[in-house]
Amino acid sequence: MNFTILVLIALILGFIVGRLVNIDFGNMYEIMLYIQILLIGIDLGKSSGLRGVRKVGKFGFLLPLFTIIGSLIGGVVAFLVLDIPLKYALAISSGMGWYSLCGPILAKYSAVYGVMGFLVNLAREIFTIIGYSFIIKKFPKDMAIAIGGGTTMDSTLPIIVKFGGKDIMILSFVHGFILTLLIPFIIPFILMLPI
Repeated sequence: MNFTILVLIALILGFIVGRLVNIDFGNMYEIMLYIQILLIGIDLGKSSGLRGVRKVGKFGFLLPLFTIIGSLIGGVVAFLVLDIPLKYALAISSGMGWYSLCGPILAKYSAVYGVMGFLVNLAREIFTIIGYSFIIKKFPKDMAIAIGGGTTMDSTLPIIVKFGGKDIMILSFVHGFILTLLIPFIIPFILMLPI
């Protein structure tokens, strides 16, 4: 069965179970994320390890920059098309997939834009999980990493490696790591701007 279909089935089943069963999973998702990162670390250690970070070269630092620029351009487009205030459109787009950070930061300024920030960035992660395998048919697999934003070092890394190959694992990790360091500064900075 096609991997994308399996992902969609799992998502739909999870939604149905969540609506029918009142089980509190608590921090289970967080524990699963740590296990996933542990397994990725083991895989990195078995392959090229941290020596592979040198192989990403300048592109490993330029790709996050291009991701930030592209995300902000998306925010400007949302401002123009959806009539969202520029400050909030840029802040939402600068979440780059980190919905659990973007939503709460924006909620301090506006509940509506906080929810929007959460949902837009969650959608970016889900779109990466579902769409990466299709996008790499039209675009280079290393450039396509940009669609995942900050999630490329954790939750979308297994998808990127599965379809893009192990040779881009370190590039994806470095990309997500750099963005994860920058996003907590970019969003508040944009929200402080007098625009």
